[in-house]
Amino acid sequence: MAKKIRSTKWKTILSVVTILALVLLGYAVRDQLINTIKNLGDVRASVLLLVFPLQFGNYFYQGKLYQSLFRVLGERFRTRSMMRLAFEIAFMNTVFPSGGVSGFSYISLRLRDENISAGKASLVQMMRFVLIFIGFQVLLSLGVLLLAIDGRANNLLILVASSLATLLLVGTFLLAYIIGSKERINSFFTFLTRIINRLIYVVRPKHPETINIDQVKKMFTELHENYLQLKSNWLALIKPLRNAFLSSLFEITTLYVVYLAYGETVNPGAVIIAYAVANFAGLISILPGGAGVYEALMTTVMAAGGVPAAVSLPVTVTYRVMTMIIQVIPGYWFYHKALQSEPEPIYHDDE
Repeated sequence: MAKKIRSTKWKTILSVVTILALVLLGYAVRDQLINTIKNLGDVRASVLLLVFPLQFGNYFYQGKLYQSLFRVLGERFRTRSMMRLAFEIAFMNTVFPSGGVSGFSYISLRLRDENISAGKASLVQMMRFVLIFIGFQVLLSLGVLLLAIDGRANNLLILVASSLATLLLVGTFLLAYIIGSKERINSFFTFLTRIINRLIYVVRPKHPETINIDQVKKMFTELHENYLQLKSNWLALIKPLRNAFLSSLFEITTLYVVYLAYGETVNPGAVIIAYAVANFAGLISILPGGAGVYEALMTTVMAAGGVPAAVSLPVTVTYRVMTMIIQVIPGYWFYHKALQSEPEPIYHDDE
């Protein structure tokens, strides 16, 4: 009974915190909302409405990505369940700016009732990022090629694209190196946990170990074991990689369609590189949804690709507002359902 009361209390606190985060998000993007409404008169509505089916495709393949990764680890879930989970995680990462860390915490809690361990859930979320990064290497190369064909592949864009590709590649290999050894993964994350505990100790002096180090070691040891299972069957990652690539492709196509809605035909290569840079920087932004940082970088990179700021800025703002609405509204609905005392279950496959 006491456990149930504590669980209800935490769900209430989390609901209040989420509502406050939503209010902060609305405040942070208030200017974008106003500008988008003002610009709607200059937009071809029939083209702009294509954003909705394209975003459905994006979240469909995100759901398929989660489904295929869990299947490699011996867990079978329905596509609609994983698609719903993708919306919930997108919502969390939008309203809680944490570089994607919110998604890691949430997926572990969300799937706990489905008997999915924290280590397995964390590995799936980690592999989701890795496979999206790998798929983006292909898109970045395609972007530079398209700009070169159009004669707009200047030194700045080539430097930006190659630097980003190198950073993603090095980061992927470094991550594989760390989680590939039980000693390395325990040492690294124990060190990281101690630093976090010291920072928390500043505001909570009565709790010297807010995050239990032994529990962290147990979780990451399990993550390492699941990683070895993936590594031994790496050919099975072809299907998840395809799903990650298609999800990114639908997202970039969404942005390009907004340009078409404004009557602008721009080089897709510039759109690909600008999207990659803005999203990467958005991961480290302290503002909800990366507000401000995202738009500034997107506009700057597009300008380097020959697209004037007067064209790219309203397009970027409209794209951001529409995709954020798609993330927040259904994402919050599914998230709210998950916080209920008897949440709607995530169904396993019947196969």
